[in-house]
Amino acid sequence: MKPVPIIIVLLCIAVSLTAQPLQERADYTIGISKMVSHPALDAIEEGIIDSLEATGKSFRFDLQNCNGDISVAITIAQKFKADKHDLVIGIATPPAQALAQVIKERPVVFSAISDPLAAGLVADYEHSEETNVCGISDMNPMSLQLQTFFRVVRPRTLGMIYTSGEANAVAQMEAAKEICAENGVRFVSVAISNSSEVKMAAQSVVGRIDAMYVGIDNTVVSAIPSVSEVCAKAGIPLFNTDTTSSEGIDFLMSWGFNYYTVGVETAKVVLRVLSGETPQDVGTIFFEDPAQFELWFNLDVAKRLGITIPDDLLSAAAVLYEQGQKIVRSHSTGITST
Repeated sequence: MKPVPIIIVLLCIAVSLTAQPLQERADYTIGISKMVSHPALDAIEEGIIDSLEATGKSFRFDLQNCNGDISVAITIAQKFKADKHDLVIGIATPPAQALAQVIKERPVVFSAISDPLAAGLVADYEHSEETNVCGISDMNPMSLQLQTFFRVVRPRTLGMIYTSGEANAVAQMEAAKEICAENGVRFVSVAISNSSEVKMAAQSVVGRIDAMYVGIDNTVVSAIPSVSEVCAKAGIPLFNTDTTSSEGIDFLMSWGFNYYTVGVETAKVVLRVLSGETPQDVGTIFFEDPAQFELWFNLDVAKRLGITIPDDLLSAAAVLYEQGQKIVRSHSTGITST
């Protein structure tokens, strides 16, 4: 029998290595693209990294920031594709969309996408089509949140600033408009395209409203101090759904996720995929238990505005601010709709 040429042996070894399933690998390279640096998205990134490193497996992270620029998100996706990372993660809608559009041969995990269907990241929520995309939704119970806010402030007109170029932001604006109509509250929205326009948008609307709502909109949240400043000056109560970015601002009510936890849950999705589950089988993970959300009130702002917060809401709050101090309670909200 003729000896097998050494070149064929080497080729076979190379093929066996490149074809090795992800779950059998000793180490992994993970690309993470986030829309912008602000407390919520930074907390997600931190939660992902901490959770993956705690497994004892070897991970190398390529951390990229789009700085609020969609064209940069596409460039980062192209870089990740060229670098052939084992798995890539998009934190917020535009980075996730860019990764899903550019990368087809590697798993794409999205994090903090309010409506993956509206964003075009999934074809449906039934997992009926083969896909390389899966992840975590941070969709909030908007109707319950806004109805609770209306109980507290009883507004005639609610204002909202939203990013016109972000599918999830537009979907939330439309949902908020519908919820307001159902509750007899007038609704005024202002569209922006980047964070530099947020303060001007707040100034343009504040004279026409008596309450302000900020949804899960990364461009607006990245400039939340300017919204807080405008509202405080005008005596307008602010409801910011991103608790992570509510530290240090003059909000009245904040009710949303601890975004470090969103990062932890995203890491669980990553590990499921690396362990052999297909993105199609993983699908979209939703937070459906109200106890997974934190309700915050700023009693100093309430006193300044002459607003009395109902006792049942105070007792359900996970965090209170009073006399400039943050008081962390031992439980999360268990509020349900009435």
